[in-house]
Amino acid sequence: MTIDKTILLVEDDPAISLIIRETLGDECALFAAVGSIAERNAWLADHRPDLIITDVVLPDGDGIDSLPGAGVAPETPVIVLSAQNTLDTAVRAQGIGSYDYLPKPFDLEELTASVRAALARGRQPLAKVDAAETDSHGLIGRAPAMQAVYRTIARLASTDLAVLILGESGTGKEVVARAIHATGLRRNGPFVAINMAAIPRELIEAELFGHEKGAFTGAHSRSAGRFEQASGGTLFLDEIGDMPLEAQTRLLRVLQTNEYSTVGGSQALKADVRVVAATHREMRSLVAEGRFREDLFYRLNVIPVSLPPLRDRRSDIAALVRHFVDTGRQSGLPDREFAPEAMQLLERHDWPGNVRELGNVVQRLAILAREAIVEAALCRRVLREVRGNQLEAARRLGINRNTLRKRLGQLDIDPAHP
Repeated sequence: MTIDKTILLVEDDPAISLIIRETLGDECALFAAVGSIAERNAWLADHRPDLIITDVVLPDGDGIDSLPGAGVAPETPVIVLSAQNTLDTAVRAQGIGSYDYLPKPFDLEELTASVRAALARGRQPLAKVDAAETDSHGLIGRAPAMQAVYRTIARLASTDLAVLILGESGTGKEVVARAIHATGLRRNGPFVAINMAAIPRELIEAELFGHEKGAFTGAHSRSAGRFEQASGGTLFLDEIGDMPLEAQTRLLRVLQTNEYSTVGGSQALKADVRVVAATHREMRSLVAEGRFREDLFYRLNVIPVSLPPLRDRRSDIAALVRHFVDTGRQSGLPDREFAPEAMQLLERHDWPGNVRELGNVVQRLAILAREAIVEAALCRRVLREVRGNQLEAARRLGINRNTLRKRLGQLDIDPAHP
């Protein structure tokens, strides 16, 4: 028991409230539980808790939005619990300066550890962010692996630190970079992206830092680089693992001094940007092989964000499909519905191209399918890709061959001529 400490729980689900009470009862001298904002406010009128644990959706309002006006001392630590599990919730929790945000269903050991740390920290002001305008920013999914991403993005909102986004191709690294920008301190500034793998190595420094007239053949006038274009905002360096070593040296110097000069120029210019980098490569291997500077890696890797592959968040596939159908419809594509069997096939697939591949498949099926419900179109597409090989088609669809044969018969599909 933490001597003389008081915890207030605001949770309207009696079962969850009971479990938390039984788990945390020995962590404090007084544990109080209420089920609504009105009960919370009445309790707070006579007590001063050392920690508040609150749900978001309560019978009489929003547990986050209503807290700042409830007479709680600003230095009181708050732990937010939520079944909404979106980036919006995580950022709004950070907006009130919460100590931690735990998505439901939460791990009791993690909750206990967070409570102990918050009580040990005591009453200290917490960093807050302006979270009045926020949404999903294109990030779809509630799988546990995505919750970790949301929590990291929310915690980054009050900082200006460099970020390194790691993940396989197609996992949505630029979407995350844009979300970091949109929820951060520099959201009113520009977001400028450059793909290191798409720029010829001899032009990378000019692209990044700009060049003066006559700096090289073809430089007929001065040109601003990406650092200058992103001034006051965020510079996103995609595929940073493909950056040539000579350019890495100059980038490191900029990150160390916050100054740079254009190619062919001598004047020192201020680098007023937040740098967010991303790569699908294994950076530590590149460092070990001498292909990436170790000191630059540590400069960029201040806050790492690891994106899960789609095969590790299959529970999000249905929501992603609905998102791609909706965005396709807004772009003029036919409205489609995926049959339950078709959705099961999508959820079983390993998706080596990740979210990007799923989006392409959904939009392709929306165009090519004659039926409003898209299971037959999916089977035909896979059969065409494997040239009628039912064994391989069944493997790709995540079902056995007999099940595939049965479905083809029901859908009146000739595997030889899909």
